[in-house]
Formats: sequence, structure tokens, C-alpha cells
Amino acid sequence: MFTIDIRPDKLTEEMLDYSRKLGQGMENLMNAGTIDTGVTPCEPVYREDKLVLYRYQTPAGVTPKPIPLLIVYALVNRPYMTDIQENRSTIKGLLATGQDLYLIDWGYPDQADRAITLDDYINGYIDRCVDHICEAHGVDKVNVLGICQGGAMSLCYTSLHQDKVKNLVTMVTPVDFKTPDNLLSAWVQTVNIDLAVDTMGNIPGELLNWTFLSLKPFSLTGQKYVNMVDVLGDPEQVKNFLRMEKWIFDSPDQAGETFRQFIKDFYQRNGFIEGGVRLGGQDVALSNVTCPILNIYALQDHLVPPDASRALKGRTASQDYTELAFPGGHIGIYVSSKAQKEVTPAIGNWLNERG
Repeated sequence: MFTIDIRPDKLTEEMLDYSRKLGQGMENLMNAGTIDTGVTPCEPVYREDKLVLYRYQTPAGVTPKPIPLLIVYALVNRPYMTDIQENRSTIKGLLATGQDLYLIDWGYPDQADRAITLDDYINGYIDRCVDHICEAHGVDKVNVLGICQGGAMSLCYTSLHQDKVKNLVTMVTPVDFKTPDNLLSAWVQTVNIDLAVDTMGNIPGELLNWTFLSLKPFSLTGQKYVNMVDVLGDPEQVKNFLRMEKWIFDSPDQAGETFRQFIKDFYQRNGFIEGGVRLGGQDVALSNVTCPILNIYALQDHLVPPDASRALKGRTASQDYTELAFPGGHIGIYVSSKAQKEVTPAIGNWLNERG
């Protein structure tokens, strides 16, 4: 029979140690100060409605490449995940490889934006940002890095505007939205999206955030706070933990009509695979994409399973298609130390080889 040996003296010692950690941790939490949202210098160069286009400062001693790189982030979270802290920043890593870097910050939609459509985002906002960058640099094309939902939007944009995209990088991007291991997709198949949007207008970011957390409820809503006690004694680690917490719960509302179309066309109808997606009166087809593609996915991704991203292979007309598998999760691909050493340099080198 299995027995558990619990010694009272050992238990008392552990409880006292836990209490000491909490006491010191409370002091570090109180002294954490302002939690920043991005660490790399940048400046706004274009504004439209809630959108701000930022250009990042090239580091001293680095000569920027002639073709600028535009990052298109997802609508459902804030883009400072790519620049979360000094030693774990996708932005800083890309700048170090010579990328002349721009990023779209979508801002926070309110009820005045409930009628904004996916066409407005892709053929409107993204296209005008690309035009601004091209004019500023005197070029005809830009490189595009699309992240998660932003990767799906970048695929749509490239399908419709291939003449403006030189190279396309997709990062943890869903292509096949109905792979068997996609729990998020399974949940949404029977949701009445029309009723949700017609009732609420915009979809609350908090609602979506708790949906994502519920995909892994033990590790994402409980265990991490238990584990947090072990880092409370280090002020810098406390600040890093709070940065992540701030990002997780900093969830913009979703413009109602865009949410309606994205869920119905992609999650419920699997539009990249089955077709039928139309934007601005044109069909979105992966076969229209001819530029070089670097497709990066995470092997332990619970939001975008690897097979959902790998489905891109063979579905475009590109003659230069490369895949990169990262041994981590959906967030680790931006912030882990391994990603800083492997993923970000790989993106920069791949772009530079085709620049």
C-alpha cells in the first residue's frame, strides 16, 4: 500500500518558508512601479481612426535593409507581446538583423466601430499602411510578418495585393481552422455568431480572454499563481510576471461585423481550405499568393495547433516555401530565451537572403 510520509516539523518548515516568500513578495509587488508596454524606441508615423502605425528606431551600428518590414498583429490582443522586455523582444531581435521595422497598433475599438468589416481592416487599414511605407521608402513592395490572426489577415491581404508584398512571414497562423485537435474551433462551431453580434454589438475582449484561458484552466488560471510564489523574491522576475499578466488581461473589444465575418468565414466555414471568402468584391484564394513564404509554427501551441499552420504548404503558388517548427507554445515563440536565439534570427536571415 502507498503511504504518504508527512512529518510535522517538515510541514511547519515549508509553511514558514512559504510565508516568508509571500511577505517578501508583497513588498516587491508594492514596489514594482509602472509596468511598461514595450521597451524599444519607436515613433508614430501614420494614424487613422483608432489605428497607429509605428516605426522602430534602428540600433546604432546597424544599417537598415532597403525593403521595410511591416508587422500585422492579431486584433484580439495587444502587439506589445512582441516587445515585452529587454532580453525577450522579437522587435529588438528583428532590428538587430537590419529590418527597417513597422508595426500596426489596432487600438481599442468602441461602439462607434461596430460596423467596421474585415474588408475595412484588410483592403482599408492594412493597404493604406503599406502605401504609406512604400511612399516613405520609395519602394513598390514591403515585407510582411503576420502573427496569429494577423497572419490570416496577411494571407488575405497578400492574396488580394500580391503586387505590394515582396516576402511573407506567417507566425503561429491558422490556415486550416478545423483540424481535429483544435479545441477552440470545436467550441465555436455551434455558437450563434449572428445572435452574439446582434445582441452585444462589439464582442467584449474580456469574454474572449476568459474563453482562451478556459482552454487550459488549470495551468492558465491556477497553477501559474501557485508557481508565482517562487519568483516573488526577485524584483526583476516580479516585474516580468506582471508584464505578462498585464498583456494577458489587456484585451481589446472586437468590432462586431469583423468578428462576425472572421468567425463564420474561417472558423465555421474554413474559408482558406474550402473557399468562399470574399473581400471588397474579390475572392480570397491562397493560390493567388506567389511570393516567398516563411511559415513558422509552435509544436506545443494550444491555440493554433501545428497542423492548422502546416496546412499552408502546397496551397499557394509560391515556388519558395519554407517551414520552421519551434519547440514551444503560442506565447513562448515570442518571449522564450530559446525563441530569441532561434526564431527571430531565422526570420531576419530568411528575409535578408531574399532582399
